[in-house]
Amino acid sequence: MKHEFEVRAGVRAGALLTAHGAAFGYRKRAVVSGVELRVVRGDFVGIVGPNGAGKTTLFRGLLGLIPPLAGRVERSTRAIGYVPQRESLDALFPVTVQEVVELGGLNKLRGFRSLPAQERARALECLERVGLADRRRAQFSTLSGGQRQRVLIARALMVEPELMLLDEPTTGVDRGAQAQILELLGELNRSQGLAVLLVSHQLAMVRDTVQRVLWVAEGGVREGAAAELLAPEHLDRLYGGAAQGVGEEH
Repeated sequence: MKHEFEVRAGVRAGALLTAHGAAFGYRKRAVVSGVELRVVRGDFVGIVGPNGAGKTTLFRGLLGLIPPLAGRVERSTRAIGYVPQRESLDALFPVTVQEVVELGGLNKLRGFRSLPAQERARALECLERVGLADRRRAQFSTLSGGQRQRVLIARALMVEPELMLLDEPTTGVDRGAQAQILELLGELNRSQGLAVLLVSHQLAMVRDTVQRVLWVAEGGVREGAAAELLAPEHLDRLYGGAAQGVGEEH
């Protein structure tokens, strides 16, 4: 059977992202297998599980950064926003907040030497959407961790995504900033129908935010409603020790 990552129109009507019996790993060795997933407009899905269980590997596979070792992953949209776990911009590099957001529009240049005026205007609109338009001229390096994450979400919005994938968007920021980020994602999900798929180790916050979760453990994936699958008593009953080390907040 041919294993592939496909981008095409009309993949399972209404689905933006699907996985069929997919396995992901490295050097032909699977880290996570048997992945079945269907993400449609308006979905809000969390990827959770014990440390080292393969959450990041699954995320990278769904994003298309690594090919499936088995099965296949299909996307019916090219409008995908991506927010990485750690920003690679040098903190000393003199770049403004608006310039960071404008980087998200570079794929639209197609021969232009500079970003068109309408794309610069869109960058400001994206900053307004995340509540940081007033910091557009500030140096990116001067922002707090939570503000930087919101800027990166604004950058991802530049592609006018139907689906947004985020890798640990609340890591390294305080509780207040975490709540702001998740509230922002929830608002984008509700108001725009934006499908959101995020990796997180913070079960309490994910439980109260996402609609359903993919629990990654022991080389497999279990899908379920967040309120049910992440209920403390359910985790203890179904997974026992596997629930340890997930990053539950205290």
